[in-house]
Amino acid sequence: MNRNIYVRFSLLIFLISASVIISSCGSAIDQPTDVELLSSIEKAFVNVAKRSKPAIVSVVSVRQAENGKIHRQEGSGFIFRKDGYILTNEHVVRNATTIKVQLFDESEFDAELDGRIDRNTDIAVLKIDTEEDLPVLPLANSDEVQVGQFAIAIGNPFQLDYTVTVGTVSGKGRSFLPDIGLVRYQDFIQTDAWINTGNSGGPLLNIHGEVIGVNSLIRRPDNTPATDAVRAGAGFAISSNLVGKIGTQLIANGRIIRGFLGIGMREVPEGIRVRSVLKNMPAHLGGLQRGDVIVKYNGKQVKNTDEFKMWIADSPVGKSTKITVLRNGHERMFNVTIAEMPALQAGRPVESNSLAWRKLGLTVRKLEKGDAERYTYLTETDRGVIVDRVEENSPIPRGTLIVAVNGQKINSVEELEALIQKQQQELQQLILDVKSSHGAEKITMHLKP
Repeated sequence: MNRNIYVRFSLLIFLISASVIISSCGSAIDQPTDVELLSSIEKAFVNVAKRSKPAIVSVVSVRQAENGKIHRQEGSGFIFRKDGYILTNEHVVRNATTIKVQLFDESEFDAELDGRIDRNTDIAVLKIDTEEDLPVLPLANSDEVQVGQFAIAIGNPFQLDYTVTVGTVSGKGRSFLPDIGLVRYQDFIQTDAWINTGNSGGPLLNIHGEVIGVNSLIRRPDNTPATDAVRAGAGFAISSNLVGKIGTQLIANGRIIRGFLGIGMREVPEGIRVRSVLKNMPAHLGGLQRGDVIVKYNGKQVKNTDEFKMWIADSPVGKSTKITVLRNGHERMFNVTIAEMPALQAGRPVESNSLAWRKLGLTVRKLEKGDAERYTYLTETDRGVIVDRVEENSPIPRGTLIVAVNGQKINSVEELEALIQKQQQELQQLILDVKSSHGAEKITMHLKP
């Protein structure tokens, strides 16, 4: 004990001596005063706020609740592209009937959403039409963000527009939201910069005025409602690299197409333990079983669930992947064909009143830009509708492209519905020309009464 005290005292004397020596090496004129140092830091924060505010917006969305009441949601956002694309949180604009965006100069615009949302990451892209180019905020490389560096949050908490708060990055790579139905992709930056109701969707900046994250949520142990006027707890921002990737895809393709395996999982020292396997989903069809421990994915060592989920999500739909598992102490490898994530797990509404669902046991969506990039069996010249959901034991798999029905080409959901409506009284079955990972084929579907 006495030796520890002696060591600490000696270290303290050394640090004081070193400080005195360093101070004496320069003249008093060369050394900035405490006030000058503080003034320089203060000026840096002021400049970041001045430069950034013109690219930050207020977002107000309005939706009608089931009881008929009007619900108003306020949040923040920032201009991502000079032609009027704005990034915000999905939960700020969820189920909105109208969305208003106000710029720094107090000009107001009606914003278009057009389905550019991703509930899995809580990102949404809005579009406003302006005649002039708008100021933008650049995205930083969030991989280079360091714990302990300054973090500056700007947003509109409690209708207090353009509130600026300063703190530090207190953690990286946080993920704590459970996958309850919805599959979540998480890479949060933790900060102690004060953020609150209304900050959602606003930027978290570094001292260069670059976006390191999008403020998304606050976590506190006592679960105080978000409407309370006083909040204390860690703030979390979606990392800029994830935001940039999702935002760019939403603008280019209108939505995110993700690969899907169909398992419940838990991280274990050896890899990822399969806790459950969804019937007729890729893992089940490929031979994976509950209790398997996934150790490799296409030859890459599996280390954690967040990284593993990203690998699956980025895998092309229809691609055969090699998954190595430990089963009863022995390694086994399976070829599993990746499917598109179902609407339910992707947070998209599920259509259950369509004629296609009632008569054929499937729902479809239009063929969209970007599908040919993610589906290995599609080309840019393909036309038709994509099967988005099927009943159990359906002869037609999810992700199938329906090209024609009874020889008549189908180019839209409306055309398929109209054809079923027209022929349901005359025919008991339909012959579908389809294209999937099994190739081009004809499938006979019996119409339900």
